[in-house]
Amino acid sequence: MLLTINIGNSSIRFGLFNNNYNLKCNCSWIINSNPHRSLDEYILLFRNIYQQYGIFSKLIKNIVIGSVVPTLTNIVEQSLYKIHKIKPIIVDRYSSSPIIHYSHQLGTDLYANAIAAYTLYNKENILVIDFGTALSFTCIDKYGNLKGVIIAPGVNSSLSALIGNTAKLPKIKLKKPPHILGEYTETCIQSGIIYGYLSMVEGLINRINQELKKNCFVIATGGLSHIYTPLTKKIHFKDKLHTIKGLKILFHWNK
Repeated sequence: MLLTINIGNSSIRFGLFNNNYNLKCNCSWIINSNPHRSLDEYILLFRNIYQQYGIFSKLIKNIVIGSVVPTLTNIVEQSLYKIHKIKPIIVDRYSSSPIIHYSHQLGTDLYANAIAAYTLYNKENILVIDFGTALSFTCIDKYGNLKGVIIAPGVNSSLSALIGNTAKLPKIKLKKPPHILGEYTETCIQSGIIYGYLSMVEGLINRINQELKKNCFVIATGGLSHIYTPLTKKIHFKDKLHTIKGLKILFHWNK
C-alpha cells in the first residue's frame, strides 16, 4: 500500500491507497499539526492510529509526503522511517508532472490540487478552491497550464483573529445561521463568517470566469468545504481527499 501525507499549517491529512494507479482511498484520517511533538510522540501517535484503524504497518510499502511546513517535514519523515524502514518520497513544486508553471513560490498543496484536477477532470478550465488554513483558488486549463492562484485568509484564521482580538466574544460554532441578519452575537458572527466568505467565494469565481471568458468547473476541498458547498451552485463538486489524490499522482510521476 501507499501512504500519502499532506502536512498543512493546521492539520496533517493521511490517506492509504493501493500501490496501483487507482485513486480510490482505502482509509483517511487527520491529526493536528503540532510542531512541539517529539519524535517519540509522533512514533507512538502513528502506531496508535494504525491500531485504531486496523492497519498493518508491514503492508505499507511506499510513502509520499507533501508539506508546506518545513519544520514538521523532517520529524514526520523520521518517525515514519523508524516505523516502516522506508524512506518517504518528498514532493514539491519542482517534482515532475504534466503541470506547466513558472512559480518558485507555489505551495506543494496547491501543486497537488492542480495535478489532481488535471488528471481527474477533462474540462476547459478547472478551479480548485481549498478551504484550509488559507482560502486558496488554483486554476488550470485542460492542457495542464497553471492559469494562476488566489490566496486569502482562511475561515478559521479570520474567526480566531476576530475572537482573539475582541473582548467578551463567545466561542463560535462554525455553522450556517438560521437567518442572514443575526439577533445574537453568535448568529451575527456566524452570518459574517459563513455568508461573508460565501459571497467572496462566489464573487471571485465570477471574476475568474469573466477574466478567462469561460466558466470554470469548480471543485471544493479542504476541511471546511462541506459547510460552504451546499450553500452555492457555483461549486460543482466536493472532494475532501482531492489534495492527497494529487500527492498519489505525484508519487507515480516521481517514484
